Amino acid sequence: HDIIFVTPGADLRYLTGYDALPLERLTCLAVRRTGEAWMIVPTLEKPSALAHKVPDMGIELLDWQETQNPYSLLLSAVGQPQRPLVNNLMWVEKAFGIQGASGTNVELAGKLLSDIREVKTPDEVTFLHEAGAAIDQVHMNMHKWLRPGRTEREVGKDIAEAILAAGHVTVDFVIVASGPNGASPHHELSDRVIQTGEPVVVDIGGTMASGYCSDCTRMYVCGEPPAEYLDHYAVLMAAQEAARLHARPGVSCESVDAAARSVLESAGLGEQFIHRTGHGIGMETHEEPYIVVGNKSLLVPGHAFSIEPGFYFAGKYGARIEDIVTCTEDGIKSANNTTRELVVL
Repeated sequence: HDIIFVTPGADLRYLTGYDALPLERLTCLAVRRTGEAWMIVPTLEKPSALAHKVPDMGIELLDWQETQNPYSLLLSAVGQPQRPLVNNLMWVEKAFGIQGASGTNVELAGKLLSDIREVKTPDEVTFLHEAGAAIDQVHMNMHKWLRPGRTEREVGKDIAEAILAAGHVTVDFVIVASGPNGASPHHELSDRVIQTGEPVVVDIGGTMASGYCSDCTRMYVCGEPPAEYLDHYAVLMAAQEAARLHARPGVSCESVDAAARSVLESAGLGEQFIHRTGHGIGMETHEEPYIVVGNKSLLVPGHAFSIEPGFYFAGKYGARIEDIVTCTEDGIKSANNTTRELVVL
């Protein structure tokens, strides 16, 4: 492989600092193995690319007019590629455009970019902890919005405003899953009215001006939850803590999953834990490393990921406790530091 093409998204922002809009018009970075780099942008996006100081990074900036073929223009600048790579999340039409202009099949960059992004620098760790502190602020104010008689959607709207007020520039997701809706891990806001005594899963996150994301889940109940729920919840807290105590440099990603899962399984809740224990996080909410069975990669200082075991009983309720943690020289540091107890409002 002698060249990689990268279109707008987290990969491009990571490599250049340019958070370009993903438009139907082509914006694309091309980097040769030898180090030369080009970026093509639509002429109307050129001021934006200049504002982000793209040429100052040693990237040759090309721009294309509406009537030109940007793919031909880019390929004539970079030369004929051998086995060109494209970033995994490139739109298919863009990949086909590069393929057509280069006359050769493109291949996925695969782990090439994620391996670079996976291990965070100290600055990136700082950004993730700032994001964590911002989302913690929102969880600490949940009593202002979450109460019986309000709908999930009404509560969600208040939370979304608070996410921005806490310092995020975008709201990435707001899950308010009351009662039986809590059994769906990625439940979308509904008009369901929250009832007294119902556990409510609140999983929220956004992106900061730095480009780094937050993601934190806490559990709430207005009134007294079912007794069996409290028993299950005590197990869940133990499972989440077991994974946090286990995670450190040199242990495998799958062993962190096993640490949480074994606690739930020994209490008979294994079948109710229906997803992996965690995902990496950085400029995307979900990225490498994934904390899942089969991932034998070892944790190293600078890894950042969620620890979020849960249990889900269809038609009844669910629960999840989620912290973002960063791997240190000898353990982990949590970016989320509000209580992991079931919060009774």
